[in-house]
Amino acid sequence: MRGIRIGSAFGIPIRLDLTFLLILPLFAWLIGSDIGNLSVLINNLFGASIDGSALSDGSLQWILGSAAAIGLFGGVLLHEFGHSLVAMRYGYEIESITLWLFGGVARFKEIPEDWKQEFTIAVAGPLVSVAIGIVAYAGFVALPASQAPLKFVTGYLALMNISLAVFNMLPGFPMDGGRVLRALLARTRPHAKATQMAAEVGKVFAFLLGIFGLFFNLFLVALAFFIYMGASGEAQQTVLKATFQDVVVNDIMTTRENLDVVDVETTVAELLERMFVERHTGYPVLQNGYLVGMVTLDDARGVREVERDAYRVEDIMSDELATIDPSADAMEAIALMQERSVGRLPVVDEQGEFVGLVSRSDLVTAFNIIRSRGSLDSTPLNEGGLPQLR
Repeated sequence: MRGIRIGSAFGIPIRLDLTFLLILPLFAWLIGSDIGNLSVLINNLFGASIDGSALSDGSLQWILGSAAAIGLFGGVLLHEFGHSLVAMRYGYEIESITLWLFGGVARFKEIPEDWKQEFTIAVAGPLVSVAIGIVAYAGFVALPASQAPLKFVTGYLALMNISLAVFNMLPGFPMDGGRVLRALLARTRPHAKATQMAAEVGKVFAFLLGIFGLFFNLFLVALAFFIYMGASGEAQQTVLKATFQDVVVNDIMTTRENLDVVDVETTVAELLERMFVERHTGYPVLQNGYLVGMVTLDDARGVREVERDAYRVEDIMSDELATIDPSADAMEAIALMQERSVGRLPVVDEQGEFVGLVSRSDLVTAFNIIRSRGSLDSTPLNEGGLPQLR
């Protein structure tokens, strides 16, 4: 979720995902079209006497619906700032806060592994939502009955922000409650093991939420799907990080002496023949012994069959290389592969010498070997278990 940047606060970029531009007017319409029932609910909960029928006349209901929807997502934004500002106090960097279909998400460059820090960061968001709810309720109480439109909006925001805090504290990892659960589990367990346990609870929660949503609200089914996927993804990433702890690229790369390489003068037809025989889909490209590019099966496919004898590797290779140092962490290699959408990285030392190649296959092999020596569980990883790479 890159989103559209609309500004920043406290040094944190604020973005709007395209889905937010769809969900905001939808929420405004849903609130505006149901003001009568919402007014009854607010009256029953807060002992008020808002006349919902009077608020449903003309364009007023849509104005109130829009104001309530904007206020609701404003509360979500402050909720995410609650997480982010506490994390920044601990020294963590926040990439951005993005509003999207299911609310908001703060992107951390690094996930806290200290259980006390994660606990504090996780509860900060719901506490901000509770505080917003209390302030909105105070405004609701202070407003006279003659200000029914304002009382409706403040009453709605009080109800929804408290509900948001309660819902987020349910143990649906990676929701806030799930992160609190992981923090508590990590008091007496390794962080990766605690993540796996919290993720399993989160998957069960997502399944139950999905079943509930089938009968009452299909929006909850979609939310359950994203909770399930989020729990699976973060658990996988944490296990990868734990497995590759203290492992550097030099430990797992294929050295230059053991690499199959191609020359810039190799024809595309010859390249494809080598790929078929050697079962490789990508090669470093050398010129006079120096690395000048990478060529992949996708590059070769772009050349028509009748022209493959005429085209050389230098015509189709990529010369904008993402390289990595042999002393870099294995997780850094995974992150760079994912960021650049490539399946292999040339390894270049401090002197600029090409010393090897690290590929997705190298990472998968190393992962399975390390785990087989004693780990959280014995489940092997295949290439599909790593981030989707080219």
